[in-house]
Amino acid sequence: MNYAIIAAGNGSRLAQEGVATAKPLVTIGGEPMIGRLLRIFGECGARTVNVICNSDMPEVASWLDSHAGSFPFSLRVTEKTTPSSMHSLYELSAIMDKSEPFLLTTVDTIFREERFRAMLHAMEKSLADGFDGMMGVTTLIDDEKPLYVNVDSRGEITGFHDKKDNCTYVSAGIYGLSPKSFTILSQCIERGESRMRNFQRALIAEGLRLKAFDMGDVMDVDHAEDIIKAEGMLA
Repeated sequence: MNYAIIAAGNGSRLAQEGVATAKPLVTIGGEPMIGRLLRIFGECGARTVNVICNSDMPEVASWLDSHAGSFPFSLRVTEKTTPSSMHSLYELSAIMDKSEPFLLTTVDTIFREERFRAMLHAMEKSLADGFDGMMGVTTLIDDEKPLYVNVDSRGEITGFHDKKDNCTYVSAGIYGLSPKSFTILSQCIERGESRMRNFQRALIAEGLRLKAFDMGDVMDVDHAEDIIKAEGMLA
């Protein structure tokens, strides 16, 4: 399985609030956020991890280069500033093995490790059962513009929505997808679409079957106060 991290944002809100550290290197629980993800992926048996980081933050690529040898996997890094997470994933797809499913997360997604491992096991089973992927979801609405996820009684995702309506869950920013998704991603780019949520909607529109996995509490680190919240959640 491919593992991938989107770390190409500019962290403008953190910078405006006085956080001088590049967002992927902000420390949570004693580890830089990107280092925490890499450690977890390694402990889960990753053979290759693909990362895209912002070319305007060379310190992130420098950190990755200096620590690459300390991880039990091959680390592939792309430096590019992109207009959206969907475009970041498209850039990552150029260096990823398109014959394997992949597990992707954004660098500022803070989750509990045991839930992540449980999702991996559930995803492997779902793929074996004929599903096309699994999305991490949460009931904790921590995002300023949450993407609501409609799930049927069998745990299958039926839609992604900007408004809550009758949805219990929101997207947790953790994506597990089969190689079929690469074609749909390319089609989204060719149509000039943007934003990861539009890619997610396209997956459903094209007939891919996705399961939802409840990750428990998950939060994004977008503001300075989120650093303290994330520390508390992990503690």
